[in-house]
Amino acid sequence: MTSTASSTDTRQGQAPHEQRPSWQQRLRRFGYAAGPRSDVRDRLVPPYAEPSPRLWAALGFSPTLIDRITRWSGWGGPLLVTLMAGVMRFYHLGSPKAVIFDETYYAKDAWALVHRGFEVNWDKNANDLILQHNGHIAIPSDAAYVVHPPVGKYVIGIGELIFGFNPFGWRFMTALLGTLAILMLCRIGRRLFRSTFLGCVAGVLMSLDGLAFVMARTSLLDGVLMFFVVAAFGCLLLDRDRARAKLAAALPVDADGRVRPDAHIANTLFLGLRPWRWAAGLMLGLAIGTKWNGLYVTACFILLTLFWDVGTRKVAGASRPYVAALRYDSFLVTFTMCTIPVVVYLTSWIGWILSPANGTGGYFRNWAATDGKGGFWSHFMPDWARSLWHYEHEVYEFNIGLHSPHTYMSNPWSWLVDGRPVSYFYESPSPGADGCPASAGEKCAREVLAIGTPMLWWAACFALLYVLWRWAFRRDWRAGAIACGVAAGYLPWFMYQDRTIFFFYSIVFLPFLCLAVAMLIGAVIGPPGSNDTRRVVGAVGAGVLVLLITWNFIYFWPLYTGTAIPIDQWRSRMWLDTWV
Repeated sequence: MTSTASSTDTRQGQAPHEQRPSWQQRLRRFGYAAGPRSDVRDRLVPPYAEPSPRLWAALGFSPTLIDRITRWSGWGGPLLVTLMAGVMRFYHLGSPKAVIFDETYYAKDAWALVHRGFEVNWDKNANDLILQHNGHIAIPSDAAYVVHPPVGKYVIGIGELIFGFNPFGWRFMTALLGTLAILMLCRIGRRLFRSTFLGCVAGVLMSLDGLAFVMARTSLLDGVLMFFVVAAFGCLLLDRDRARAKLAAALPVDADGRVRPDAHIANTLFLGLRPWRWAAGLMLGLAIGTKWNGLYVTACFILLTLFWDVGTRKVAGASRPYVAALRYDSFLVTFTMCTIPVVVYLTSWIGWILSPANGTGGYFRNWAATDGKGGFWSHFMPDWARSLWHYEHEVYEFNIGLHSPHTYMSNPWSWLVDGRPVSYFYESPSPGADGCPASAGEKCAREVLAIGTPMLWWAACFALLYVLWRWAFRRDWRAGAIACGVAAGYLPWFMYQDRTIFFFYSIVFLPFLCLAVAMLIGAVIGPPGSNDTRRVVGAVGAGVLVLLITWNFIYFWPLYTGTAIPIDQWRSRMWLDTWV
């Protein structure tokens, strides 16, 4: 009897349980689409999109100049975005000439660290004396109990050593790192999306974000932490590309010149010492040495890079990609991203370790020789190590038990919608004083408000949904990487909802929100090969969104910079009751 079934129906004759559709087939109703099969090299190392020369040709540029612009756009575009961001961040950096918000801790701790090697207790009127005498005051000798590691404060202290113990000096390094983070984000976005344009869009978005702007102009630790997190992510992205290129080069080429998968090579090839992974370990160690929440980022990035290794070997044809990744890649991951951060973290305490253990050194430095004398561990650990362990334990107990109410504390549920920003500085100058217009009629408001550009953050909420959909149903590794970055900096705070926490902690995952919005903008513009009408409509929609974000940043500029404005104008910018 002749079968009427199509010869391509491979499910004929299979057992009932074998005829069930695969999970990919079941997900198609939600938009899942498997990636097209192509040359393995192109899948391992996708080519970059070539910038179109049409715009430059329309402007009358010569073919030679167009060729140079195209060739250097990969660095030229990001550098132009960085220049714009840097000018804004360093503009009147010393204003307000005051110790604002938590600068009262970190600016002074940094000055003490770079001179004494440990933090000290300052007099209550120290802030006024520092401003009056341009930082030329004596440093106390009494050790202070602090709850954050020293790396971020050493970074702040570098600026103070160069420019002095004054507002410009203690804000210089955070402004520099905040600017360099935008350069890194442009390059990361370019490598992630294989598009210089979308990479620059991500950098522009971050340069126009109010929270990133304010944090770059304030000597707090979270901006320093963000820089090291972005640097670590960039190093891992470079490592991924280098490893995939090496594996692609080892695969066989068929008679048509196409690279083909090979199970033996994919299962057994050792990908080398991978120096960029070592650099990532260094950056993560510096992140943990700035604030402990770098530990969560480290854990997430370890999982991320392991899954990248599995995916690399799977694309290359590995029959058992998980086993191959565990055998040839996991040890290096463990060493570079676990051991190196520990060594870096301990090294960051060198000033405290070398301080005297006779009661005149760092806080708890003499604990092992006094209250902690004797005991089992005294036979195996040096006194400095036991004292440091005790100090860290006390800091941990403090951090998990911090429940003191604060006017500007917030719940992480509100962060993505700009629910509760933090006021770093506020004054009410009279007309004609401190920049308040003489025609104001009443007192002005002069504030530095740590608030994200609302249009950007609200757009990021939709972008995150798109990224999660793209990851879940299109298996887009780029979306998964962005989601991992957001999760690493955001989700851990939900375990501490009763703790005193603040919106500005979200600066750590802000770069990944900008990448998410850039990815959404790329989807709005349309994929390569779209017709002109689709591209024009998409470009107009994306352009309107970027212009709205730009306008929003300009509108809130006075609140980011501490510019005095009439009180009615200040009230008009308080869009939500929770912003006051």
